[in-house]
Amino acid sequence: FEQMEMEYFIPPDDDSWPKYLEEWVARSWQWLVSIGLREEFMHRHVHASSKLAHYARACTDITFTFPFGTQELMGVAARGCYDLTQHAKFSGKSMEYLDPVSNAKYVPHVIEPSVGVDRLFPSVAPVKVAIFPLVNNKAEISDLARKIFSKLQMRYNVEFDTSGAIGRRYRRADEAGTPFCVTVDFDSIQDECVTVRERDSMKQHRMAINELYHYLAEQIEGYP
Repeated sequence: FEQMEMEYFIPPDDDSWPKYLEEWVARSWQWLVSIGLREEFMHRHVHASSKLAHYARACTDITFTFPFGTQELMGVAARGCYDLTQHAKFSGKSMEYLDPVSNAKYVPHVIEPSVGVDRLFPSVAPVKVAIFPLVNNKAEISDLARKIFSKLQMRYNVEFDTSGAIGRRYRRADEAGTPFCVTVDFDSIQDECVTVRERDSMKQHRMAINELYHYLAEQIEGYP
């Protein structure tokens, strides 16, 4: 899976890290709620000390109960000074910081929030929708797919993918964290319907093209 993370530097004293860890867990929780996650499906998982890395002081995961099971969405770890001391060791450069208030010099400790990019909620996923013409050598299918792509592109960041089998295209979209894939096939020319595949549940729905735009707006933005 793909992951993004940041390192937040804090003072090294033992009284500091519990406060900053809890602050980042609370911030992370509220951010997830703000982008549309429902709190009744969210949980905290505090790692037992026996399960922590040798340098870590504590770690709390925020998990989410999907239709296919409960998985980690975000983790917040108190990593001590391990990261910066390793940088100093292998770079040969000092990682000490001079505190302008206390005038103390120290190697900062780190609070590290991390989140899996491939499970980002639809409203913050970099690419919202991928459009797949089933074949690329039939003008009617390609033209209809392009028409849908052009309309969605006015509202979202959308990908148009014609390379390889549908299964491979689904996998590429999953790797990019794209929450919805829309396939235009031979039947679409006659019935003006498309197949929509959801990333998280992997369920596929057949729906009319004129319903597609309202469906995506509701799923991505919370309203049609």
